[in-house]
Amino acid sequence: MLIGEQEELANSSARSDMKSGNELEQQGHSGRPWIAAIVAFVIVAAIVIAGILPRVRARTALRKETAEMAVPTVSVVQPKRAAPAQELVLPANVQAFADSPIYARTNGYLKRWYVDIGAHVKRGQLLAEIETPEVDQQLRQARADLATAEANLGLSKITADRYADLLKTDSVSKQEADNAAGDYAAKKAIVDSSKANVERLQQMQSFEKIYAPFDGVITARNTDIGALIDSGSAGGTRTELFHMAQPDKLRVYVNVPEAYSQAARPGLTADLTLAEFPGRRFQGKLVRTANAIDQTTRTLLVEIDVDNPSGTLFSGAYAEVHFKLPSATSTFILPVNTLLFRAEGLRVATVTDGQHAELRPITIGHDFGNEVEVVSGLSGNESIVVNPPDSLASGQQVRIAPPSNSGAPQK
Repeated sequence: MLIGEQEELANSSARSDMKSGNELEQQGHSGRPWIAAIVAFVIVAAIVIAGILPRVRARTALRKETAEMAVPTVSVVQPKRAAPAQELVLPANVQAFADSPIYARTNGYLKRWYVDIGAHVKRGQLLAEIETPEVDQQLRQARADLATAEANLGLSKITADRYADLLKTDSVSKQEADNAAGDYAAKKAIVDSSKANVERLQQMQSFEKIYAPFDGVITARNTDIGALIDSGSAGGTRTELFHMAQPDKLRVYVNVPEAYSQAARPGLTADLTLAEFPGRRFQGKLVRTANAIDQTTRTLLVEIDVDNPSGTLFSGAYAEVHFKLPSATSTFILPVNTLLFRAEGLRVATVTDGQHAELRPITIGHDFGNEVEVVSGLSGNESIVVNPPDSLASGQQVRIAPPSNSGAPQK
């Protein structure tokens, strides 16, 4: 009995285990599709994310890099303050204090010349003689006409005096006496006219001799013996016989820029330098100005007188004039590669708050080559952009580059 019950319990337990296994197997078969779907979705999502995420990151990095590259990087310099009394060097033309061409006043042929180029002459010294046969003949004729007029005048005077005496006794009419007096007056006028003509021709004859008008040097002789001399009185071409210069005192003409026109006043001293005298300076004094700005060059013409008693300096030479001009306003020095040439005028680019550019109009004074002088438009505290791009505009964002080790502005 016990054995049978044990077998029955064993069989019952086996059947129960088989039933539980079948139920679990059925449950496992029913959950597998969902797990597969979830795993597939996860795999697909991972693949999609793995493909899109790098692209998103690359696009974000590209946008960031583009935005950074859109902001130009600039180098800046500070304007240097110019000296209160700086030296201004300007080109100049050296001229003789008196420079004159010598022309003939009468027509004829050159008979003789007495001086040549380089000759030092005194005022009134004879330079040349001209033969004037036509003038000589005209003078003889004029003197003969004068003699005739004087003879007629004498006869007319005698007649007028006689008629005046006869009029007192009523021997002649009043009309006849007036006619005689009028004829005498007319003959007297003819004599005066003849005398004037003789004096004119005598003056023309005196022009046969050419004299020096002042003390100086003959710098040119443009004629020779036998040359035809035309005074130009009849509309012909004038002939310049000689050219004279007075070199003991020189005039130096300088065009001073308008920015310095108020400082260039008479009495200012100036030094002259010439290439043929290296290391030497010749002192002069500003004596007069044109008191007007040339509208073409926007400069003021000034004259500087330089004593040259030994004739060391030659007229017509090229020189440089060194001025010590006191500056009434503060000026600044900037490199030329900071300038912007725009249609609205000359500009420089400044960085205002460390991030944005601002274009400022300026007025320049003297050009020193690699640098220029700024006379207005700056206060001295600005950061000036070196080599600004042509597209730079006011308000544009910029980035200031760190200073280089050399500290020199970019070229």
